[in-house]
Amino acid sequence: MATSQRPAHFLAGVLGTMGVLHFAVPKPFDRLIPASLPGSRRAWTYGSGVAELTIAAAVAAPRTRRLGGLAAALLFLGVFPGNVKMAVDARQAPAPRRAMAWARLPLQWPLIAWALKVRDNA
Repeated sequence: MATSQRPAHFLAGVLGTMGVLHFAVPKPFDRLIPASLPGSRRAWTYGSGVAELTIAAAVAAPRTRRLGGLAAALLFLGVFPGNVKMAVDARQAPAPRRAMAWARLPLQWPLIAWALKVRDNA
């Protein structure tokens, strides 16, 4: 495998794993969905799992990698409000959980940069 494909394959693996987790253990993802969104939280969890699996497949395939990288960046940007909600909801949580929730926020930006780099190297 060429070195230039490794970041794309790893990104596809991360997205695919998260997509599967949306179906295998949906409850933690349900909690990230704002109540103000229409429909059930579970439907949003499953829908986002489908999106992650679809984007993982697009990133994995060289012919669709450029579009997949852009879609991954947009997905990472789109889930940012859920991460903010998780951090706000953790206000009363024990310190380690609260720290992890807030630490996720700045990590979103490297994920976006990674996805855009995969797109640019496609």
